[in-house]
Amino acid sequence: MAELLISPATARNREPILAVLRRVLPARGRVLEIASGAGEHAVFFARAMPGINWQPSDPDHQARESIAAWIAAEQLANVAPPLAIDVCAVDWEVVPHFDALVAINMIHISPWQATLGLMAGSRRLLRAGGVLYTYGPYKRAGRHTAPSNEAFDASLKARDPNWGVRDVADVERAAAAQGLALREIVEMPANNLSLVFAA
Repeated sequence: MAELLISPATARNREPILAVLRRVLPARGRVLEIASGAGEHAVFFARAMPGINWQPSDPDHQARESIAAWIAAEQLANVAPPLAIDVCAVDWEVVPHFDALVAINMIHISPWQATLGLMAGSRRLLRAGGVLYTYGPYKRAGRHTAPSNEAFDASLKARDPNWGVRDVADVERAAAAQGLALREIVEMPANNLSLVFAA
């Protein structure tokens, strides 16, 4: 059996994220999670929202193995096997339409092209009125919201110059170019934000 990967951040942020998702997602529907990582969020949210059919994905093979291991361990019928999705690809081999796309802690740990790909993919795959939910640290009006986020941004760029904490306005413009409207900004613990876009 593949190793169950664990992210300490998941235990800290999953309850606050769930509170927002319960409010912005339909009681029943299909959700595509982009960059699911270890898979802990997928099984936690699927268990908490049994009416949702959760489709996890990740471009990394080891992450997909961990996602599959979490699904097997939790024995959840409403979580599909993980897909290998590269958001920068022109087309994702995924059957539309989804009620929501979810991307947690992806935008800052990827090149800007990945954010553009996320928005383009959301336009293709979301049903009319569907939701794109993103979570993570963001700048607002060109400024970091906390010294810890500024330090985190510097550490990200030291690892990869193409990574970094993005400005909400830049993400909003990228979404608007694909017909997505920023509907809500939710303040989250540890200086993070939830952005809720509507198709």
